[in-house]
Amino acid sequence: QVQLVESGGGLVPAGDSLRLSCAASGRTFSTFRMGWFRQAPGKEREFVATISRSKTTNYADSVKGRFTISRDNAKNTVYLQMNDLKPEDTAVYYCAADIHSSGYYYRSSIYDYWGQGTQVTVSS
Repeated sequence: QVQLVESGGGLVPAGDSLRLSCAASGRTFSTFRMGWFRQAPGKEREFVATISRSKTTNYADSVKGRFTISRDNAKNTVYLQMNDLKPEDTAVYYCAADIHSSGYYYRSSIYDYWGQGTQVTVSS
């Protein structure tokens, strides 16, 4: 079993920055692919970013150049640094763990464990 706990969300003005953290426990974190997804009101959950166990990263086009995903295996933690935030970034952000390091990293269905989510609100 893997437990994921996100933190770092909040209310910020457009153009500001936030760093989300996701602490994992229970299994060998360094072997997981980790991902961040988000869900805005009335919309489906969407892929934001992912980092493989070899630290290869991929991003949704909407956040490329503004968001950075990273991981600290010694701390069992994955981060999402979000810069130049826009009102359309407003959503609940979830971290997720793919313990099999599958392909199709942008699909929520391949992830085995999810955190409870943290709210990010960007005011205009």
